[in-house]
Amino acid sequence: MKKIREVIRLHWDRRASVREIAAACGIGRTTVGEYLHRAGAAGLSWPLPDELSDAELTRLLFPRPKSGEPLRPMPDWSLVQKELSRQKGMTLLLLWREYKGEFPNGYGYSRYAGLYRSWARLGELSMLQRHKAGEKLFVDWAGLKVKVSDPKTGEVREHPVFVAALGASHYLFCKAYESEELRNWICGHVEAFGFYGALPEVVVPDNPKTGIEKACRYEPLLNPTYAELAQFYGIAVIPARVRKPKDKAKVENGVQQVERWVLAPLRDRVFFSIEEANEALAKELGALNSKVMQGPNLSRRELFEQEDRPVMRLLPVAPYVYAEWKRLKVAPDYHVECERHLYSVPFAFVGKHVDVRVSMNTVEVFFGGKRIASHLRSLSRRGFTTDSSHMPEKHRKMAEWTPERMVRWAGVVGPGTAAFVGELLCGKVHAEHGFRVCMGVIGLEKRFGTQRLDAACARATELGAFSYRSVKSILDKNLENVPVQERLVPLPSHQNVRGGGYYNEETSCVN
Repeated sequence: MKKIREVIRLHWDRRASVREIAAACGIGRTTVGEYLHRAGAAGLSWPLPDELSDAELTRLLFPRPKSGEPLRPMPDWSLVQKELSRQKGMTLLLLWREYKGEFPNGYGYSRYAGLYRSWARLGELSMLQRHKAGEKLFVDWAGLKVKVSDPKTGEVREHPVFVAALGASHYLFCKAYESEELRNWICGHVEAFGFYGALPEVVVPDNPKTGIEKACRYEPLLNPTYAELAQFYGIAVIPARVRKPKDKAKVENGVQQVERWVLAPLRDRVFFSIEEANEALAKELGALNSKVMQGPNLSRRELFEQEDRPVMRLLPVAPYVYAEWKRLKVAPDYHVECERHLYSVPFAFVGKHVDVRVSMNTVEVFFGGKRIASHLRSLSRRGFTTDSSHMPEKHRKMAEWTPERMVRWAGVVGPGTAAFVGELLCGKVHAEHGFRVCMGVIGLEKRFGTQRLDAACARATELGAFSYRSVKSILDKNLENVPVQERLVPLPSHQNVRGGGYYNEETSCVN
Protein backbone atom coordinates (compact mmCIF):
# COMPACT_ATOMS: atom_id res chain seq x y z
CA MET A 1 0.00 0.00 0.00
CA LYS A 2 2.90 2.33 0.64
CA LYS A 3 3.92 2.12 -3.03
CA ILE A 4 0.36 2.86 -4.18
CA ARG A 5 0.18 5.93 -1.95
CA GLU A 6 3.62 7.06 -3.27
CA VAL A 7 2.46 6.61 -6.88
CA ILE A 8 -0.60 8.78 -6.25
CA ARG A 9 1.48 11.46 -4.44
CA LEU A 10 4.16 11.70 -7.16
CA HIS A 11 1.53 11.91 -9.92
CA TRP A 12 -0.88 14.50 -8.46
CA ASP A 13 1.49 16.40 -6.18
CA ARG A 14 4.80 16.37 -8.07
CA ARG A 15 3.41 15.93 -11.60
CA ALA A 16 6.02 13.22 -12.27
CA SER A 17 5.87 11.12 -15.42
CA VAL A 18 5.04 7.43 -15.44
CA ARG A 19 8.69 6.58 -16.22
CA GLU A 20 9.94 8.70 -13.29
CA ILE A 21 7.38 7.20 -10.90
CA ALA A 22 8.31 3.66 -11.97
CA ALA A 23 12.01 4.37 -11.35
CA ALA A 24 11.37 5.98 -7.98
CA CYS A 25 9.09 3.24 -6.69
CA GLY A 26 10.93 0.30 -8.27
CA ILE A 27 7.90 -1.07 -10.11
CA GLY A 28 6.96 -1.48 -13.75
CA ARG A 29 5.48 1.30 -15.84
CA THR A 30 2.50 -0.90 -16.65
CA THR A 31 1.81 -1.29 -12.94
CA VAL A 32 2.11 2.48 -12.41
CA GLY A 33 -0.36 3.08 -15.23
CA GLU A 34 -2.83 0.57 -13.78
CA TYR A 35 -2.62 2.13 -10.30
CA LEU A 36 -3.24 5.63 -11.71
CA HIS A 37 -6.12 4.38 -13.84
CA ARG A 38 -7.78 2.73 -10.85
CA ALA A 39 -7.19 5.79 -8.64
CA GLY A 40 -8.77 8.08 -11.26
CA ALA A 41 -11.74 5.72 -11.64
CA ALA A 42 -12.19 5.78 -7.85
CA GLY A 43 -12.07 9.63 -7.78
CA LEU A 44 -8.90 9.76 -5.70
CA SER A 45 -6.25 12.49 -5.83
CA TRP A 46 -3.62 13.95 -3.56
CA PRO A 47 -3.68 14.45 -0.64
CA LEU A 48 -5.61 11.35 0.35
CA PRO A 49 -8.07 11.71 3.24
CA ASP A 50 -6.41 11.09 6.62
CA GLU A 51 -9.16 8.72 7.68
CA LEU A 52 -8.63 6.51 4.59
CA SER A 53 -7.08 3.23 5.81
CA ASP A 54 -5.13 0.73 3.74
CA ALA A 55 -8.08 -1.69 3.71
CA GLU A 56 -10.45 0.99 2.43
CA LEU A 57 -7.89 2.10 -0.19
CA THR A 58 -7.61 -1.52 -1.39
CA ARG A 59 -11.41 -1.83 -1.58
CA LEU A 60 -11.65 1.38 -3.63
CA LEU A 61 -8.88 0.46 -6.05
CA PHE A 62 -9.59 -3.27 -6.34
CA PRO A 63 -13.31 -3.77 -5.80
CA ARG A 64 -14.62 -7.31 -5.70
CA PRO A 65 -16.68 -8.32 -8.74
CA LYS A 66 -20.38 -7.96 -8.36
CA SER A 67 -22.51 -11.04 -8.17
CA GLY A 68 -23.00 -12.48 -11.62
CA GLU A 69 -20.01 -10.60 -13.03
CA PRO A 70 -17.49 -13.04 -14.56
CA LEU A 71 -14.08 -13.40 -12.88
CA ARG A 72 -10.86 -12.70 -14.77
CA PRO A 73 -10.03 -15.69 -16.96
CA MET A 74 -6.98 -17.70 -15.88
CA PRO A 75 -4.56 -18.43 -18.74
CA ASP A 76 -3.69 -22.03 -19.63
CA TRP A 77 -0.12 -22.01 -18.31
CA SER A 78 0.85 -25.33 -19.91
CA LEU A 79 -0.12 -23.86 -23.29
CA VAL A 80 1.89 -20.71 -22.47
CA GLN A 81 4.93 -22.87 -21.67
CA LYS A 82 4.55 -24.76 -24.93
CA GLU A 83 4.35 -21.54 -26.96
CA LEU A 84 7.46 -20.15 -25.26
CA SER A 85 9.41 -23.27 -26.21
CA ARG A 86 8.06 -23.67 -29.71
CA GLN A 87 9.57 -20.68 -31.47
CA LYS A 88 12.58 -18.47 -31.04
CA GLY A 89 11.80 -14.84 -30.23
CA MET A 90 8.57 -15.66 -28.41
CA THR A 91 8.28 -13.75 -25.12
CA LEU A 92 5.88 -13.66 -22.23
CA LEU A 93 4.92 -10.08 -23.14
CA LEU A 94 3.76 -11.12 -26.62
CA LEU A 95 1.68 -13.95 -25.18
CA TRP A 96 0.17 -11.56 -22.64
CA ARG A 97 -0.85 -9.18 -25.43
CA GLU A 98 -2.57 -12.04 -27.23
CA TYR A 99 -4.27 -12.95 -23.95
CA LYS A 100 -5.50 -9.35 -23.45
CA GLY A 101 -6.72 -9.25 -27.02
CA GLU A 102 -8.89 -12.27 -26.33
CA PHE A 103 -9.85 -11.25 -22.77
CA PRO A 104 -9.85 -7.43 -22.44
CA ASN A 105 -10.81 -7.68 -18.76
CA GLY A 106 -7.94 -10.10 -18.07
CA TYR A 107 -4.92 -9.67 -15.84
CA GLY A 108 -2.37 -6.92 -16.32
CA TYR A 109 1.08 -7.90 -17.44
CA SER A 110 2.70 -7.76 -13.99
CA ARG A 111 0.06 -10.03 -12.48
CA TYR A 112 0.13 -12.25 -15.54
CA ALA A 113 3.93 -12.71 -15.31
CA GLY A 114 3.76 -13.28 -11.54
CA LEU A 115 1.13 -15.97 -11.90
CA TYR A 116 3.19 -17.70 -14.59
CA ARG A 117 6.33 -17.73 -12.41
CA SER A 118 4.33 -19.12 -9.49
CA TRP A 119 2.92 -21.87 -11.69
CA ALA A 120 6.39 -22.72 -13.02
CA ARG A 121 7.82 -23.00 -9.51
CA LEU A 122 5.02 -25.31 -8.44
CA GLY A 123 5.07 -27.31 -11.66
CA GLU A 124 7.28 -30.22 -12.62
CA LEU A 125 11.06 -29.91 -12.37
CA SER A 126 11.57 -29.63 -16.11
CA MET A 127 9.82 -26.27 -16.01
CA LEU A 128 12.34 -24.67 -13.68
CA GLN A 129 14.43 -24.00 -16.77
CA ARG A 130 12.67 -22.87 -19.91
CA HIS A 131 14.36 -24.26 -23.01
CA LYS A 132 13.72 -23.17 -26.56
CA ALA A 133 12.63 -25.97 -28.83
CA GLY A 134 15.55 -27.54 -30.70
CA GLU A 135 18.05 -25.20 -29.07
CA LYS A 136 20.10 -27.23 -26.56
CA LEU A 137 21.32 -30.81 -26.37
CA PHE A 138 22.75 -31.86 -23.00
CA VAL A 139 25.35 -34.68 -22.99
CA ASP A 140 27.21 -36.64 -20.30
CA TRP A 141 28.42 -40.09 -19.25
CA ALA A 142 26.09 -42.07 -17.00
CA GLY A 143 27.26 -43.11 -13.56
CA LEU A 144 26.23 -46.74 -14.00
CA LYS A 145 27.98 -48.93 -16.55
CA VAL A 146 27.09 -51.97 -18.63
CA LYS A 147 28.83 -55.25 -17.76
CA VAL A 148 30.02 -57.42 -20.65
CA SER A 149 31.53 -60.88 -20.13
CA ASP A 150 34.24 -62.26 -22.40
CA PRO A 151 32.90 -65.64 -23.67
CA LYS A 152 36.45 -67.07 -23.90
CA THR A 153 38.03 -65.98 -20.63
CA GLY A 154 34.97 -65.15 -18.55
CA GLU A 155 36.43 -61.76 -17.69
CA VAL A 156 33.77 -59.15 -16.96
CA ARG A 157 34.41 -55.58 -18.13
CA GLU A 158 32.35 -52.47 -17.44
CA HIS A 159 31.55 -50.15 -20.34
CA PRO A 160 30.41 -46.51 -19.93
CA VAL A 161 27.08 -45.29 -21.30
CA PHE A 162 26.81 -42.01 -23.22
CA VAL A 163 23.57 -40.08 -22.56
CA ALA A 164 22.06 -37.14 -24.48
CA ALA A 165 18.85 -35.21 -23.71
CA LEU A 166 17.12 -32.45 -25.65
CA GLY A 167 16.16 -29.41 -23.59
CA ALA A 168 12.55 -28.88 -24.62
CA SER A 169 11.16 -32.37 -25.19
CA HIS A 170 13.65 -34.26 -22.98
CA TYR A 171 13.94 -36.86 -25.76
CA LEU A 172 16.72 -39.24 -24.67
CA PHE A 173 19.55 -41.10 -26.41
CA CYS A 174 21.98 -43.56 -24.84
CA LYS A 175 24.59 -46.04 -26.03
CA ALA A 176 27.42 -48.04 -24.47
CA TYR A 177 31.01 -47.62 -25.66
CA GLU A 178 34.35 -49.30 -25.03
CA SER A 179 35.70 -46.48 -22.88
CA GLU A 180 35.38 -42.77 -22.15
CA GLU A 181 38.27 -41.81 -24.42
CA LEU A 182 38.02 -38.98 -26.94
CA ARG A 183 37.18 -41.23 -29.91
CA ASN A 184 34.08 -42.61 -28.15
CA TRP A 185 33.08 -39.17 -26.82
CA ILE A 186 33.03 -37.82 -30.39
CA CYS A 187 31.33 -40.96 -31.71
CA GLY A 188 28.61 -40.51 -29.08
CA HIS A 189 27.82 -37.02 -30.41
CA VAL A 190 27.78 -38.16 -34.04
CA GLU A 191 25.47 -41.09 -33.29
CA ALA A 192 23.22 -38.92 -31.12
CA PHE A 193 22.78 -36.46 -34.01
CA GLY A 194 21.96 -39.41 -36.27
CA PHE A 195 19.46 -40.75 -33.72
CA TYR A 196 17.60 -37.42 -33.62
CA GLY A 197 17.96 -36.97 -37.38
CA ALA A 198 18.59 -33.27 -36.87
CA LEU A 199 20.99 -30.79 -35.25
CA PRO A 200 20.56 -28.57 -32.18
CA GLU A 201 22.06 -25.10 -31.97
CA VAL A 202 24.00 -25.65 -28.74
CA VAL A 203 25.59 -28.68 -27.08
CA VAL A 204 26.00 -28.45 -23.31
CA PRO A 205 28.49 -31.00 -21.94
CA ASP A 206 29.91 -31.31 -18.48
CA ASN A 207 33.64 -30.68 -18.24
CA PRO A 208 35.11 -34.11 -19.16
CA LYS A 209 38.87 -34.19 -19.68
CA THR A 210 38.35 -35.90 -23.03
CA GLY A 211 36.41 -32.97 -24.48
CA ILE A 212 37.52 -29.96 -22.43
CA GLU A 213 41.27 -29.39 -22.21
CA LYS A 214 40.98 -26.57 -19.68
CA ALA A 215 37.82 -25.93 -17.66
CA CYS A 216 37.00 -22.26 -17.11
CA ARG A 217 33.80 -20.55 -16.03
CA TYR A 218 34.09 -17.91 -18.75
CA GLU A 219 36.29 -19.29 -21.57
CA PRO A 220 36.74 -23.08 -21.41
CA LEU A 221 39.31 -24.49 -23.82
CA LEU A 222 37.90 -27.23 -26.05
CA ASN A 223 39.88 -30.18 -27.31
CA PRO A 224 40.86 -29.48 -30.97
CA THR A 225 38.96 -32.53 -32.19
CA TYR A 226 35.86 -31.50 -30.22
CA ALA A 227 36.15 -27.96 -31.61
CA GLU A 228 36.46 -29.37 -35.14
CA LEU A 229 33.29 -31.44 -34.59
CA ALA A 230 31.42 -28.29 -33.53
CA GLN A 231 32.68 -26.39 -36.58
CA PHE A 232 31.76 -29.25 -38.92
CA TYR A 233 28.14 -29.34 -37.71
CA GLY A 234 27.85 -25.59 -37.16
CA ILE A 235 26.95 -25.91 -33.49
CA ALA A 236 28.15 -24.09 -30.37
CA VAL A 237 29.66 -26.06 -27.49
CA ILE A 238 28.99 -24.29 -24.18
CA PRO A 239 30.21 -26.44 -21.25
CA ALA A 240 28.36 -26.21 -17.97
CA ARG A 241 30.05 -24.12 -15.31
CA VAL A 242 32.19 -26.03 -12.84
CA ARG A 243 30.22 -27.03 -9.73
CA LYS A 244 27.00 -25.62 -11.22
CA PRO A 245 24.74 -28.69 -11.59
CA LYS A 246 21.70 -26.56 -12.47
CA ASP A 247 23.42 -25.65 -15.74
CA LYS A 248 22.94 -29.25 -16.86
CA ALA A 249 19.87 -30.25 -14.89
CA LYS A 250 18.31 -31.74 -18.02
CA VAL A 251 21.05 -34.27 -18.59
CA GLU A 252 21.34 -34.99 -14.85
CA ASN A 253 17.66 -35.89 -14.87
CA GLY A 254 18.13 -37.73 -18.17
CA VAL A 255 20.99 -39.79 -16.73
CA GLN A 256 18.81 -40.61 -13.74
CA GLN A 257 15.97 -41.73 -16.04
CA VAL A 258 18.33 -43.89 -18.11
CA GLU A 259 19.85 -45.47 -15.00
CA ARG A 260 16.41 -46.10 -13.50
CA TRP A 261 14.42 -47.27 -16.53
CA VAL A 262 17.08 -48.57 -18.94
CA LEU A 263 20.11 -49.83 -17.01
CA ALA A 264 18.43 -51.05 -13.82
CA PRO A 265 16.03 -53.47 -15.61
CA LEU A 266 19.07 -55.04 -17.34
CA ARG A 267 21.14 -55.48 -14.18
CA ASP A 268 20.79 -59.29 -14.19
CA ARG A 269 21.34 -59.75 -17.95
CA VAL A 270 24.64 -61.30 -19.01
CA PHE A 271 25.96 -59.74 -22.23
CA PHE A 272 28.74 -61.35 -24.24
CA SER A 273 29.42 -58.39 -26.54
CA ILE A 274 28.93 -54.66 -26.47
CA GLU A 275 26.74 -54.93 -29.58
CA GLU A 276 24.38 -57.27 -27.75
CA ALA A 277 24.26 -54.85 -24.82
CA ASN A 278 23.40 -51.92 -27.09
CA GLU A 279 20.54 -53.84 -28.68
CA ALA A 280 19.03 -54.33 -25.23
CA LEU A 281 19.64 -50.68 -24.33
CA ALA A 282 17.91 -49.49 -27.51
CA LYS A 283 14.84 -51.59 -26.71
CA GLU A 284 14.51 -50.23 -23.16
CA LEU A 285 15.24 -46.67 -24.36
CA GLY A 286 12.43 -46.90 -26.93
CA ALA A 287 9.99 -47.86 -24.18
CA LEU A 288 11.18 -44.96 -21.98
CA ASN A 289 10.81 -42.40 -24.78
CA SER A 290 7.32 -43.69 -25.55
CA LYS A 291 6.17 -43.50 -21.94
CA VAL A 292 3.54 -40.78 -21.32
CA MET A 293 4.78 -38.15 -18.85
CA GLN A 294 2.67 -36.39 -16.25
CA GLY A 295 2.09 -32.70 -16.84
CA PRO A 296 2.18 -32.45 -20.62
CA ASN A 297 0.33 -35.81 -20.85
CA LEU A 298 2.54 -36.67 -23.81
CA SER A 299 5.54 -38.93 -24.33
CA ARG A 300 9.05 -37.66 -24.98
CA ARG A 301 8.80 -38.94 -28.53
CA GLU A 302 5.57 -37.02 -29.16
CA LEU A 303 7.00 -33.83 -27.65
CA PHE A 304 10.08 -34.23 -29.83
CA GLU A 305 8.00 -34.58 -32.99
CA GLN A 306 5.81 -31.59 -32.07
CA GLU A 307 8.32 -29.15 -30.61
CA ASP A 308 11.98 -29.96 -31.29
CA ARG A 309 12.03 -31.70 -34.67
CA PRO A 310 10.24 -28.96 -36.70
CA VAL A 311 12.75 -26.24 -35.72
CA MET A 312 16.01 -28.25 -35.70
CA ARG A 313 18.50 -28.01 -38.56
CA LEU A 314 19.13 -30.75 -41.11
CA LEU A 315 22.13 -33.05 -40.85
CA PRO A 316 24.93 -32.75 -43.44
CA VAL A 317 25.04 -35.35 -46.22
CA ALA A 318 28.09 -37.12 -44.74
CA PRO A 319 28.80 -37.48 -41.01
CA TYR A 320 31.89 -36.13 -39.30
CA VAL A 321 35.02 -38.26 -39.78
CA TYR A 322 36.93 -38.68 -36.55
CA ALA A 323 40.41 -37.24 -36.47
CA GLU A 324 42.92 -36.52 -33.73
CA TRP A 325 45.08 -33.42 -33.48
CA LYS A 326 48.68 -33.39 -32.29
CA ARG A 327 51.11 -30.55 -31.65
CA LEU A 328 54.53 -31.57 -33.06
CA LYS A 329 57.86 -29.98 -33.89
CA VAL A 330 59.46 -30.36 -37.34
CA ALA A 331 62.80 -32.17 -37.04
CA PRO A 332 66.00 -31.06 -38.85
CA ASP A 333 65.31 -33.75 -41.48
CA TYR A 334 62.03 -31.85 -42.29
CA HIS A 335 59.86 -34.72 -41.00
CA VAL A 336 57.38 -35.04 -38.12
CA GLU A 337 56.98 -38.28 -36.22
CA CYS A 338 53.42 -39.53 -35.85
CA GLU A 339 52.66 -43.02 -34.53
CA ARG A 340 56.38 -43.84 -34.96
CA HIS A 341 56.22 -43.11 -38.68
CA LEU A 342 57.88 -40.08 -40.27
CA TYR A 343 55.99 -37.73 -42.60
CA SER A 344 57.65 -34.91 -44.56
CA VAL A 345 56.78 -31.22 -44.54
CA PRO A 346 58.34 -28.40 -46.61
CA PHE A 347 61.92 -27.91 -45.41
CA ALA A 348 61.26 -24.21 -44.72
CA PHE A 349 59.31 -25.22 -41.58
CA VAL A 350 62.22 -26.99 -39.87
CA GLY A 351 62.16 -26.17 -36.15
CA LYS A 352 58.57 -24.88 -36.25
CA HIS A 353 55.70 -26.26 -34.18
CA VAL A 354 52.87 -27.51 -36.40
CA ASP A 355 49.39 -28.99 -35.88
CA VAL A 356 48.98 -32.51 -37.25
CA ARG A 357 45.50 -33.88 -38.02
CA VAL A 358 45.39 -37.69 -38.10
CA SER A 359 42.25 -39.26 -39.57
CA MET A 360 41.57 -42.83 -40.59
CA ASN A 361 43.16 -42.43 -44.03
CA THR A 362 45.20 -39.22 -44.06
CA VAL A 363 47.81 -37.28 -42.11
CA GLU A 364 47.57 -33.51 -42.64
CA VAL A 365 49.99 -30.89 -41.33
CA PHE A 366 48.88 -27.30 -40.59
CA PHE A 367 50.85 -24.18 -39.74
CA GLY A 368 49.01 -21.03 -38.74
CA GLY A 369 45.70 -22.60 -39.76
CA LYS A 370 46.95 -23.33 -43.31
CA ARG A 371 47.58 -26.85 -44.57
CA ILE A 372 51.21 -27.27 -45.65
CA ALA A 373 51.38 -31.04 -46.20
CA SER A 374 49.11 -34.04 -46.72
CA HIS A 375 49.98 -37.74 -46.85
CA LEU A 376 48.17 -41.05 -46.94
CA ARG A 377 48.30 -42.53 -43.46
CA SER A 378 50.78 -45.38 -43.19
CA LEU A 379 50.06 -48.40 -41.03
CA SER A 380 53.78 -49.05 -40.64
CA ARG A 381 55.33 -48.21 -37.29
CA ARG A 382 58.69 -47.61 -38.94
CA GLY A 383 60.12 -45.95 -42.03
CA PHE A 384 59.14 -42.65 -43.56
CA THR A 385 56.89 -41.07 -46.17
CA THR A 386 58.54 -38.26 -48.10
CA ASP A 387 57.20 -35.92 -50.75
CA SER A 388 60.09 -34.88 -53.01
CA SER A 389 58.61 -31.38 -53.35
CA HIS A 390 59.27 -30.87 -49.62
CA MET A 391 63.02 -31.44 -50.04
CA PRO A 392 65.76 -28.86 -50.71
CA GLU A 393 67.02 -28.80 -54.30
CA LYS A 394 70.25 -30.56 -53.38
CA HIS A 395 68.47 -33.35 -51.49
CA ARG A 396 65.91 -33.69 -54.24
CA LYS A 397 68.55 -34.45 -56.81
CA MET A 398 70.05 -37.11 -54.56
CA ALA A 399 66.65 -38.65 -53.88
CA GLU A 400 65.82 -38.86 -57.59
CA TRP A 401 68.73 -41.23 -58.33
CA THR A 402 67.87 -44.85 -59.11
CA PRO A 403 70.13 -47.72 -60.30
CA GLU A 404 68.56 -47.52 -63.77
CA ARG A 405 69.17 -43.78 -64.02
CA MET A 406 72.76 -44.21 -62.82
CA VAL A 407 73.45 -46.82 -65.53
CA ARG A 408 71.90 -44.56 -68.19
CA TRP A 409 74.12 -41.69 -67.08
CA ALA A 410 77.19 -43.91 -67.24
CA GLY A 411 76.14 -45.03 -70.72
CA VAL A 412 76.65 -41.45 -71.93
CA VAL A 413 80.39 -41.93 -71.27
CA GLY A 414 80.53 -45.29 -73.02
CA PRO A 415 79.54 -48.95 -72.90
CA GLY A 416 82.53 -49.84 -70.73
CA THR A 417 81.50 -47.34 -68.09
CA ALA A 418 77.86 -48.50 -68.22
CA ALA A 419 78.95 -52.13 -67.75
CA PHE A 420 81.22 -51.15 -64.84
CA VAL A 421 78.43 -49.23 -63.07
CA GLY A 422 75.87 -52.00 -63.66
CA GLU A 423 78.17 -54.67 -62.22
CA LEU A 424 79.11 -52.43 -59.28
CA LEU A 425 75.49 -51.77 -58.28
CA CYS A 426 74.52 -55.43 -58.67
CA GLY A 427 77.21 -56.35 -56.18
CA LYS A 428 75.72 -54.17 -53.43
CA VAL A 429 73.08 -55.35 -50.99
CA HIS A 430 71.52 -51.89 -51.29
CA ALA A 431 72.17 -50.23 -54.64
CA GLU A 432 72.18 -46.79 -52.98
CA HIS A 433 75.44 -47.69 -51.25
CA GLY A 434 77.21 -47.70 -54.63
CA PHE A 435 75.83 -44.36 -55.89
CA ARG A 436 78.68 -42.32 -54.44
CA VAL A 437 81.32 -44.60 -56.01
CA CYS A 438 79.58 -44.38 -59.38
CA MET A 439 79.37 -40.60 -59.21
CA GLY A 440 83.08 -40.43 -58.34
CA VAL A 441 84.05 -42.68 -61.28
CA ILE A 442 81.89 -40.74 -63.76
CA GLY A 443 83.40 -37.54 -62.41
CA LEU A 444 86.86 -38.70 -63.61
CA GLU A 445 85.72 -37.84 -67.14
CA LYS A 446 86.46 -34.17 -66.54
CA ARG A 447 90.12 -34.96 -65.77
CA PHE A 448 90.96 -37.87 -68.09
CA GLY A 449 88.45 -37.59 -70.93
CA THR A 450 85.66 -39.79 -72.18
CA GLN A 451 87.67 -42.35 -74.15
CA ARG A 452 90.26 -43.01 -71.46
CA LEU A 453 87.63 -43.35 -68.74
CA ASP A 454 85.54 -45.78 -70.78
CA ALA A 455 88.58 -47.90 -71.54
CA ALA A 456 89.69 -47.86 -67.90
CA CYS A 457 86.22 -48.96 -66.75
CA ALA A 458 86.22 -51.80 -69.29
CA ARG A 459 89.62 -52.96 -68.00
CA ALA A 460 88.47 -52.72 -64.35
CA THR A 461 85.40 -54.77 -65.19
CA GLU A 462 87.56 -57.42 -66.82
CA LEU A 463 89.78 -57.51 -63.74
CA GLY A 464 86.76 -57.53 -61.35
CA ALA A 465 88.08 -54.42 -59.61
CA PHE A 466 84.87 -52.52 -58.88
CA SER A 467 86.10 -49.51 -56.93
CA TYR A 468 86.87 -45.85 -57.51
CA ARG A 469 90.54 -46.34 -56.55
CA SER A 470 91.02 -49.16 -59.10
CA VAL A 471 89.71 -47.07 -62.00
CA LYS A 472 91.75 -44.04 -60.93
CA SER A 473 94.90 -46.16 -60.56
CA ILE A 474 94.47 -47.55 -64.09
CA LEU A 475 94.16 -44.02 -65.44
CA ASP A 476 97.10 -42.66 -63.41
CA LYS A 477 99.36 -45.48 -64.69
CA ASN A 478 98.08 -45.32 -68.29
CA LEU A 479 97.08 -48.98 -68.21
CA GLU A 480 93.63 -48.55 -69.74
CA ASN A 481 94.78 -49.74 -73.20
CA VAL A 482 97.08 -52.54 -72.02
CA PRO A 483 95.48 -55.96 -72.65
CA VAL A 484 94.88 -57.91 -69.48
CA GLN A 485 96.54 -61.09 -70.87
CA GLU A 486 99.95 -59.37 -71.55
CA ARG A 487 100.34 -58.59 -67.90
CA LEU A 488 100.01 -62.29 -66.93
CA VAL A 489 103.71 -63.39 -66.99
CA PRO A 490 104.08 -67.21 -66.77
CA LEU A 491 105.98 -68.61 -63.77
CA PRO A 492 109.54 -69.88 -64.43
CA SER A 493 110.12 -73.66 -64.41
CA HIS A 494 112.03 -74.94 -61.34
CA GLN A 495 111.90 -77.78 -58.85
CA ASN A 496 109.30 -76.13 -56.58
CA VAL A 497 106.79 -76.11 -59.41
CA ARG A 498 105.41 -79.62 -59.40
CA GLY A 499 102.38 -79.42 -61.70
CA GLY A 500 99.05 -81.22 -61.65
CA GLY A 501 100.50 -84.65 -62.33
CA TYR A 502 102.37 -84.62 -59.04
CA TYR A 503 99.19 -84.09 -57.02
CA ASN A 504 97.32 -86.78 -58.95
CA GLU A 505 100.10 -89.20 -58.23
CA GLU A 506 100.19 -88.30 -54.52
CA THR A 507 96.44 -88.72 -54.24
CA SER A 508 96.54 -92.19 -55.80
CA CYS A 509 99.22 -93.32 -53.29
CA VAL A 510 97.08 -92.26 -50.39
CA ASN A 511 94.18 -94.22 -51.67
